[in-house]
Amino acid sequence: MFLSPSHVPLEVKTKCYNSDLNEVYLEVQIKNISSSTIFIQKVSLELSEMYTGAELNIVSQAGEDECTFGTRMFLQSMEGRQYLYNLQLKQEFSEKVGTISRQTELGKLIILWKRNLGEMAVLQTIQLERESLDYGNLRLSLEEIPETVILEKPFNVTCKITNCSDRKMKLVLRMNDTDSVRWCGTSERYLGKLSPNSSLCFSLTLLSLKMGLQSISGICITDKVLRKSHVCDNIAKVFVVSSILKMKS
Repeated sequence: MFLSPSHVPLEVKTKCYNSDLNEVYLEVQIKNISSSTIFIQKVSLELSEMYTGAELNIVSQAGEDECTFGTRMFLQSMEGRQYLYNLQLKQEFSEKVGTISRQTELGKLIILWKRNLGEMAVLQTIQLERESLDYGNLRLSLEEIPETVILEKPFNVTCKITNCSDRKMKLVLRMNDTDSVRWCGTSERYLGKLSPNSSLCFSLTLLSLKMGLQSISGICITDKVLRKSHVCDNIAKVFVVSSILKMKS
């Protein structure tokens, strides 16, 4: 059954939250804007080939999965409902950074609804898109970092650099100390050549001079080909405690 937009009783709004290049949180708000009750028969996602999805409106009760809306399948006039989904980029697409960052299509949201029980359900389809992600030519992310570290005791982090451009890079890493963080080892390191849409991982050792939630900053990556530097600050935060508190925990 086809209805003109002015006769569709459901108002649908979607929001996308880009947690990372490989992960998107999708929020769907459905509201009955008609003067009568609407029965929701089905709400589902039909994702593009690049993504898998998980519904977050499911809770475990007595060992069984149940919808947070219960068995209630209808919306009263002006009543709304919120659906949450977690979308993950498939592994085979995760290294195609240049393509994925410009890709906006996520798939389709499919809603089956009816005004009265016994009637034929109406199919309502909404295209899902997210904003394109602009990471520039180079992207730095943290792969591993401890949740809690001890004051003035060295700890390790693992970083990943991704070449988002269409040309080869020749990279040099330099670490600059901050008021709260000191880098251990040599302050400059040659990382090597990095092909387009490729990534490399490396480990760093640092220590914190202040307690509390501290920001990891002071990383500078220089592309020797273009002689262009990329300063990476506030890439993550780590919680720093004294050795006494760590032993008690």
